[in-house]
Amino acid sequence: MGSQISRRGFLKSILLLPLISLTPLLNKQPRFVDEMNTMPQNQGAPNVLILVFDALSAKHMSLYGYNRETTPYLTKFAERATVYHAHYAGGNFTVPGVSSLLTGTYPWSHRAFNVGATMAENYKHRNLFRVFAGETDNRIAYTHNPLANALLNQLHEDIDSYLSPRRFSLFDSHLSGRVFLNDTDIAYRSEEFLLSEKTPGSLFISLADKTWSHVYEESVKREWPNLYPRGLPKSTIKSLFLLEHIIDGIKTLISDTRQPFLGYFHLLPPHEPYRPHRAFIGLFDDGWAPVVKKPHLFSQGFSDKVLNQLRREYDEYLAYSDAEFGRLYDFMEQTGMLNNTYLVFTSDHGQMFERGIHGHGTSVLYEPIIRIPLLISKPKQQREDVYAPTSCVDLLPTLLRVTGQAIPDWCEGEVLPTFGGKEASSRRSIFSVEAKYNPKHAPLAKGTVALVKDQYKLIHYFGYDGYENEYELYDLANDPEEMEDLYLSRKSIAAGLQSELEKKLRDVNQPYFNK
Repeated sequence: MGSQISRRGFLKSILLLPLISLTPLLNKQPRFVDEMNTMPQNQGAPNVLILVFDALSAKHMSLYGYNRETTPYLTKFAERATVYHAHYAGGNFTVPGVSSLLTGTYPWSHRAFNVGATMAENYKHRNLFRVFAGETDNRIAYTHNPLANALLNQLHEDIDSYLSPRRFSLFDSHLSGRVFLNDTDIAYRSEEFLLSEKTPGSLFISLADKTWSHVYEESVKREWPNLYPRGLPKSTIKSLFLLEHIIDGIKTLISDTRQPFLGYFHLLPPHEPYRPHRAFIGLFDDGWAPVVKKPHLFSQGFSDKVLNQLRREYDEYLAYSDAEFGRLYDFMEQTGMLNNTYLVFTSDHGQMFERGIHGHGTSVLYEPIIRIPLLISKPKQQREDVYAPTSCVDLLPTLLRVTGQAIPDWCEGEVLPTFGGKEASSRRSIFSVEAKYNPKHAPLAKGTVALVKDQYKLIHYFGYDGYENEYELYDLANDPEEMEDLYLSRKSIAAGLQSELEKKLRDVNQPYFNK
């Protein structure tokens, strides 16, 4: 019969239903004021603004001597900031890195070292936002990184303005945040599993969702023809954004928020996928290639040719990110906000393009992955440089010190040099931890730990099949590319560092052996 609909037609109509309900959103793009003539001022107490650009390796920044000019705007900012040249992440990916930054503790304390994990319950209120409660009631936090958002969600009781990850999204087809307003993190994770591209929990629903999301996404892309040749920046499989919109949003938020405020903004670029504005594509087609390094045991099989192409794309995305930071910096300088703000620029971890490895979800802890930028601008300061090793766990006690607050006894970091801390000492021990395969509430029995002290770095691999108890030693002063393993040739140095590292592991494991 002519009026009957075929089974295929019925399925097509079902797939179009979400488009019908969401079509009005296509024309509702975020608008932000580009310049603010006035802003609330309280010259008595300073603001604290923390900017985290994800997966930003210090090894790729021209500010720190990289071969390509990837960070001219950060180099400009450095002229009125303290620049830390040997600053290390707490771990090699977002979960341990952000948790260490926000708590001032290492992963073996806060226990957030598994993919998608949150902190141990006793650290729920041991965080930057809670300790700033007496300083300001304007504590703002935002990220569109889903792993970082899970951590912020855990701490939301201590955040006055906890912004939705979709706050500045260009396109976001996640339904969870709209339907389950009080359980957005659990709902979001469930939706990601249900509709995953790799192993969906429901094949039919996943295909249906993918179909209408693709149509929706393509309609959004058409509004920016040719501006993003590799595609619009993406934070998840279902969320697109423009970094320009987020920067404009931050400008508006910090202008309209009563001062003093504490702001934490964690932005995904230059994390992959590498999708810069077209103005930055081809910027580094210069024929340059880094020194070749032999594949590691944990090599992912990437060839040097592929890694060099990915490196160029990452460098382009980094330059794009740097330019957008420059717009925010210029805004804060022109409006005078820098005169009453501690501006912190850092990352949660780095990124790697060598030894057959791309990214950071690896078990190695070489410099490209764990050495990250840190720049802190005091109001009205001139450039200062610190070359002694420092850690992300130092940020929390430092910000407490400069705002006149007490440092809690559970904090493992130290106040940074030039901010009231000890004179820069290279003899201090700095740690970074990879333990994503280790159970959360159990002794660390499988993972990688790096110890940086003086000019040396010891890397310890333990619990891996066929690689149960291995060490590597590098002289970072004379071999910054970590080409020559000195573990067997510098036995006295290796033995001292190894003894210290093994004692630290015994100490942090002891409470879990007693359970």
